[in-house]
Amino acid sequence: MELWFTEYQAEGVALSLKVRRSLHHEVSPYQRIDVLETEAYGRVLLLDGMVMTTERDGHVYSEMLAHVPLVAHPHPERVLIVGGGDGGVACEVLRHASVRTVDLVEIDAAVLRVAEAFFPEAGKCLRDPRVHVHVADGFSFLDGRTAHYDVILVDSTEPVGPAVQLFELAFYEKLRNSLRSGGLFAAQTDNPWLKRERVVRAHHLVGRAFPHVWTYLASIPTYPSGLWSFTLGSLGPDPLAIEDARAEALPTRYYTPEVHRASFALPRELLVALREGREA
Repeated sequence: MELWFTEYQAEGVALSLKVRRSLHHEVSPYQRIDVLETEAYGRVLLLDGMVMTTERDGHVYSEMLAHVPLVAHPHPERVLIVGGGDGGVACEVLRHASVRTVDLVEIDAAVLRVAEAFFPEAGKCLRDPRVHVHVADGFSFLDGRTAHYDVILVDSTEPVGPAVQLFELAFYEKLRNSLRSGGLFAAQTDNPWLKRERVVRAHHLVGRAFPHVWTYLASIPTYPSGLWSFTLGSLGPDPLAIEDARAEALPTRYYTPEVHRASFALPRELLVALREGREA
């Protein structure tokens, strides 16, 4: 008998993956955690029944969240990752030779443990001496860390439960205050087809906290609609004015200097929604 996993992504929309076997299941104090071995995408990490990362396309998300702001910064040394317990984003951050220290703040210790057990290639990056893992709430962690980081990356789950506060103006203001002069911040902000209101809301809230804001996109097949958005706030640097040589030197599978620039080319209807603040 065939076994399939189905994620219901929106009203009338679902993603189904053929499952070879279930590798892990547990319920932590924060969420349900599953690891499946699928036919098409290899190992898949699920949190509360939603795809977080896969062996086949997880690198797209990690590369685009990390490299776009890091390449835009002239010399990033101190980086903060809020969330990111699977280790994928940390691996990409460590590809930048200028990075001296990475604070990774994950609220759920179980995610760290499961990632290291079932996604060892990414999990091993969390043991790099430059990476300092903190099992804590990202919102509270920022208290007292003024002008501390060059780049902050928010690799959060959907805005439900404890993650809700990571999508509010107060959090974006904390992020701004935690950045050094010329710092940048980037976060995943859902998809423009099924949850456009979230994309628009994030763009406008970040725009209230930061002097410069951009939305950019990436193609991630296992995420809802296959198209994902990221919102970037900057205290100075223009993410479109990058050094091609730096971007080209990164050993990536998806990210390139051309992809970097192209990701900021938005469909007209999304541009209109962002400019007008329309949430539909």
